[in-house]
Amino acid sequence: MADKELFVQGNEACALGALAAGCTFFAGYPITPSTEIAEVMSKKLPEIGGHFIQMEDEIAAVGAIIGASWAGQKVVTATSGPGISLMQENIGYAVMTETPIVIINMQRGSPSTGQPTRSAQADMMQTRWGSHGDYETIALAPSSVQECFDFTIKAFNLAEKYRCPVFVMADEIVGHMREKIIVPENVEIVPRQMPQKEENYLPFDAPKNGTTPMPSFGQGFNIHVTGLTHDKRGYPSTDDEQTHQQLVTRLCDKITQNTNEISSIDTQFLDDAETVVISYGIPSRSALTAVKQAREKGLKVGYIKLGVVWPFASEKLLELTKDAERIIVPELNLGQVYLEVDRVLGKHAKVELLPKIGGALHTPKEILDKIMEE
Repeated sequence: MADKELFVQGNEACALGALAAGCTFFAGYPITPSTEIAEVMSKKLPEIGGHFIQMEDEIAAVGAIIGASWAGQKVVTATSGPGISLMQENIGYAVMTETPIVIINMQRGSPSTGQPTRSAQADMMQTRWGSHGDYETIALAPSSVQECFDFTIKAFNLAEKYRCPVFVMADEIVGHMREKIIVPENVEIVPRQMPQKEENYLPFDAPKNGTTPMPSFGQGFNIHVTGLTHDKRGYPSTDDEQTHQQLVTRLCDKITQNTNEISSIDTQFLDDAETVVISYGIPSRSALTAVKQAREKGLKVGYIKLGVVWPFASEKLLELTKDAERIIVPELNLGQVYLEVDRVLGKHAKVELLPKIGGALHTPKEILDKIMEE
């Protein structure tokens, strides 16, 4: 079977990526602009022996995929801003229980019900900080239909490797855009790692900055899963300061200490760049065009696209921009990832936000005009 060329929406590409990654369970609730993902999964999953469930709301949807993951399934749900808000408590539960799940968020104008049919990057900080407590997440930001396919596969692989929730943070424009994609014959898949059966098996006896193979219910392992602070057996240990410190620190460190391995950054024209445009997701397309136009005018401008936004690749970005004097961050919000860029890079360069809300994408001219400002 050779590689296939398809002409599909970003939403369809996300669904196809999930299936290619080995997904066998989807639970969700219809919400614009992500509903096409559920539609594709409702048709395709039964054909391969998988399961699709339409839940009563997004709280139930994320709860269902957590349960299915512990039953040995690779799982995904898809939603948008209001649904992400409802999912936050269970997202924290998935972090604490080290449950691999994938959440696709087709972002739309907000807050509240906002603009269901218009684009935004409104949920980036919510993805990082939306649940309570100290924790780390992984969030990918596709800028094309091909990346919707590729990044969804990558999200499943990262979820399995680090046993955590992973987000695909797309948006209405890329979700409803149609482009040609290549579906490769062979896809690299990280399989679920099963532990060896041992008499004194400890399901949460993990290394300092890592995690353990994940058992499934019904396969003979002694498993206790709880959102409470727990010991290596999985049993509650809520009054032990050391247990809590070691557990939560490890849950954070397994992401932050592997940032360089998780991160994905595309760059162009950085060798002589005095100004650098840093973007992620759909604005990256306009940003690259604007940077090329600026260089045609003789301006020393570089381009950085963050494929993975969280964890934030501070060390890599510091190295890439060490000679830059000015950083421009176009976002479809009033300033979210910009705040992190400014925190990390603002000590050596002037960091400027180019915000846009209301549903339209930055034009290359708008970004070029910002580059050319004195």
